[in-house]
Amino acid sequence: MMPDAPLSQLRDIHLPQTGGFWPPAFGWWILGFILIVAVTALTWVALRRHRRNRWLRLAKAELAILERSAVKDPQWFTQLNTLLKRVARIRYPEEIPEAQTGEQWAECLIRHLPDGRIAHRPIVDALINSAWQPEPTTEPAQALEFARIWLEAQKC
Repeated sequence: MMPDAPLSQLRDIHLPQTGGFWPPAFGWWILGFILIVAVTALTWVALRRHRRNRWLRLAKAELAILERSAVKDPQWFTQLNTLLKRVARIRYPEEIPEAQTGEQWAECLIRHLPDGRIAHRPIVDALINSAWQPEPTTEPAQALEFARIWLEAQKC
């Protein structure tokens, strides 16, 4: 072979050096931005929902207090009715539930139950009537169970 031959001057094939970790490629910047926006949006939605349902947490806490002091007394049923009316006033202000009594109030409670649940009608009537009768006609446990179901149906 000739020492001056051009093929003898070629070097062996070599690969380019890898780019390294930083700076990342453009696609990684886009992905990072999308992730930051998604996490921010989910946090905002979760906080908003948490604040929006604050009244429900407070109502459930008050229901737990009423449950601990449950007695077959008209005053106790009045307190339970007052709690339900406050929740209804927050949830359905256009219906003016605080002004409703008797049949109107019973219809309002039943109307805002899931699937109508007309089977609760006797308990609702007894709950409303027990607030003003000298001897309540329903047990506090039944009224509490209805109140729990009704409050769960009011979630936003």
